[in-house]
Amino acid sequence: MPLTYEFAAPRRIVFGSGKRRELGKLVADLGDRAFVIVGSRTLMASGEIGELLTLLQTARVDAILLDTISREPLVTDVNRVAGLLKQQGPRAGDVVIAIGGGSAIDLAKAVVAVAAHPESEGIVDFLEGVGRGVAVTRETLPVVAVPTTAGTGSEATRNAVISSYEPTFKKSIRSERLLPKLVVVDPELALSLPPAVTAATGMDAITQLIESAVSRRRAPIPMALALSGLSGAVAALRVAFLDGSNLAARETMAHAALLSGMALANSGLGLAHGVAAALGVHAQVSHGLACAVMLPVAMRFNLTTCETEFAQIGEALSGREWPTRRAAAEAGLSTIEGLLFDLRISRRLRDLGVTEEQIPQLARDSKGNSLSGNPRDVSEGELCELLAAMW
Repeated sequence: MPLTYEFAAPRRIVFGSGKRRELGKLVADLGDRAFVIVGSRTLMASGEIGELLTLLQTARVDAILLDTISREPLVTDVNRVAGLLKQQGPRAGDVVIAIGGGSAIDLAKAVVAVAAHPESEGIVDFLEGVGRGVAVTRETLPVVAVPTTAGTGSEATRNAVISSYEPTFKKSIRSERLLPKLVVVDPELALSLPPAVTAATGMDAITQLIESAVSRRRAPIPMALALSGLSGAVAALRVAFLDGSNLAARETMAHAALLSGMALANSGLGLAHGVAAALGVHAQVSHGLACAVMLPVAMRFNLTTCETEFAQIGEALSGREWPTRRAAAEAGLSTIEGLLFDLRISRRLRDLGVTEEQIPQLARDSKGNSLSGNPRDVSEGELCELLAAMW
């Protein structure tokens, strides 16, 4: 592992059950007008979002509900919401608050980037591999992230993932300027998540922790964060899946997701996430579910390339020591396979709606920043074989 690295993280993180009640005074330290993007219709219907807006108003922060989103953000979503923001006349003292899962937080990041560059033609200009390679060169409005799902870790990353179906792609905009200035993680906000969403988002976090720990760009601080996040995560996810009201399990998973964001932001990811992006745009498989299905395959494919790291992962996942590195690494893989069974997640692509004819297209479109971080080189032909065996 190289001892030359950089580490970036949000400026301020406030973590703990009930901490959402401090949102007003925390945001008031950043500005006096907040544009809010919401990604949880459940919290909207329950009145929780209304209470958070009231907290902002009480702290003398003018709160404006900008948009709601219930899917992974598309190019059209970003351009539309950026247009709404521009109509408000952004100024000094404005902030953008994202309350929701990765979709809401990624939308907020992309929107502030586009709004800061009015000469751009939209978000595609900034997306890796498909746009004009435009960089985020100006300071954006500060983003405040309030995650409501313990999964993507987007609250701690410097990128936003944006999709398109015509043409088909799922790509990132990436810049240090997109790191949230404030993150408020309140595990109580995840108590209403249904079991299937709990499982998918939790597996996203676990996949990010594992892939960042073995990425070819791995570094000491992200590695330490990943192993810390994995400790206890499997047991907590099982409990949260069966009993969504268990706050201790929600706290463990919220912390794991936060650490996964910081880990991936500084080390990158790998094969599972590379294929997950293609599964999302070609088969409309939710991101967390796609990661869950791909994780055991990616672990097995990479195991011999970085057995030492997988041994550490195995001991963190299983909570015990093993006589050999290989035994520890295999224990980690077995733990993940058992977890998927307990979460009732199929490991067959056909069960996710993927057709056999889509496999070559999936392999072709899995190339990207995530796959480039995989510790073992993987060709398009090898990907086809892996996916065919999973079908």
